[in-house]
Amino acid sequence: MSARTRKATTRKVIGSLGVLGAAAAVAGLGTFGTFTDSTTPISTDVASGTVKINLASTGAAIPATTANFVPGDSMTRAVTLSNSGTSALSSVTLGTTATVSSVLNTDTTNGLQLNVKSCTVPWTQGGTATAPTYTCTGGTVTDLGSTAVVSNRTLAGLNSLNPGGVDNLVFSISLPTAADNGFQGKTSTFSLVFTGTQRAGSAR
Repeated sequence: MSARTRKATTRKVIGSLGVLGAAAAVAGLGTFGTFTDSTTPISTDVASGTVKINLASTGAAIPATTANFVPGDSMTRAVTLSNSGTSALSSVTLGTTATVSSVLNTDTTNGLQLNVKSCTVPWTQGGTATAPTYTCTGGTVTDLGSTAVVSNRTLAGLNSLNPGGVDNLVFSISLPTAADNGFQGKTSTFSLVFTGTQRAGSAR
């Protein structure tokens, strides 16, 4: 047998051994068994809640427009805020932005101020259609505070934090007596938005 023939034969034998070794390894992996078992399915239903608040004007119309404001004047309107969703809320905020801006709202001290009050019963309207006044007849008034007219604040202790809760609110926009001649002939337009935020998540 020539040297070339012996060399080729050697290569073939080594190659054959490599294939057999791989086959043996695969065969070895197949020798392990696994037992399994499963439980009976458990049915679980999860229904999400809804967050929904509604705002309705009572008495004098909203949107409201007034002119010829002077220091000491105020404009008041009544609204009803209700929670018609199925979930409790962690907070209700009132955000006011100026869609038309002037010194009436950029001066946060001597410019227009916004006050919000609640009554445990619906407000009784008096005054006139264009200049209404409101009285909490037979109920209790809670002053929810005053801020500069452009602001974002949390309204504390509202009934509408809970599903089915209703709040009787009045908001008043007033020009302080400290406003000087620099406030004459100015115009601002405001957008007021109530926002309800869901309660914190918890174990159910």
